[in-house]
Amino acid sequence: MPFRLVVALGALALLVGFLTVDLGAQTVTEAKLLSVTRWHGGDEPAFGGFSGIEVSEDGTSFTAITDRGDITQGRFVRNDGRIAKVAHGALRKLTTPRGVNVRGIWSDSEGLAIAPDGTMFVSFEVGHRIVRYPTGQGRVRNLPKNPATKKMEPNAGQEALAVQPDGAILVIPEGNGSQKAPHRVFRLRPGAKTWEQPFTLPRYRPYVPVGADVGPDGRLYVLERHLSSIFGFTSRVRRFDITGNSLTNETILLQTEVGAHDNLEGLAVWRDADGLIRLTMVSDDNFKFFQVTEIVEYVVPDGAGIGTDHLINTQ
Repeated sequence: MPFRLVVALGALALLVGFLTVDLGAQTVTEAKLLSVTRWHGGDEPAFGGFSGIEVSEDGTSFTAITDRGDITQGRFVRNDGRIAKVAHGALRKLTTPRGVNVRGIWSDSEGLAIAPDGTMFVSFEVGHRIVRYPTGQGRVRNLPKNPATKKMEPNAGQEALAVQPDGAILVIPEGNGSQKAPHRVFRLRPGAKTWEQPFTLPRYRPYVPVGADVGPDGRLYVLERHLSSIFGFTSRVRRFDITGNSLTNETILLQTEVGAHDNLEGLAVWRDADGLIRLTMVSDDNFKFFQVTEIVEYVVPDGAGIGTDHLINTQ
């Protein structure tokens, strides 16, 4: 989601920034940082604002979307397993089911999920909807509308999107950092016309969910962020086991110091050649000169995980 930071950063820093909870004091890190790679777009005016990413099973190629309705595909040039360079193709517009380019309020694409068969799903804010983009010559179509979107904020809606191995779609609204109720997780089963809300995520303010993925281990991974002060963002990744209609074994894998990375919004989870889970994330620079686009990658060691009883609830 675009933060509209031009004026907000200065005001936030003066009025709120130094009163915000110091999340660095409760940082718990189990995932190991492998690489932080600046991604440059040259002279492409559409480059920036990346809000979603998916990575191939072998970690060599990726698909990414921006929050202005553009999509690109590319590859990672790796050195000893670490990302050394990012190469990408041309940015092109996503389309509506009618085959025209998205534009205006209908172009705020936020969440990206790709099913095992290659079908791509993109969630949009403002004009709240989720669009299915099939492989080949299949028809682009909107998924059934979730009635809950009527009460979602224009720029804090269907932000985090994931797809389960059976094709079920999971979406987590972003909301805002002042809300107190647990985060709702909505699900649309394959072939269903009605959304259900089987899960909730414990909320630890002021973090909000901005990205999600179902890993090769079948678990749900959720990327959350918080704009702490003029010193920047702090990010967190939580992991959950999915058991029927329950999310269990909540585990915090990563919680960064303020300013460690830019505005991480997209998350892709995959397994490397050593059998370890990797978390590949992309930052949204909001098309601002004082922010950057970067690809950040962590590896989760075997048996890593910190139970939530080690986490201080900041509510």
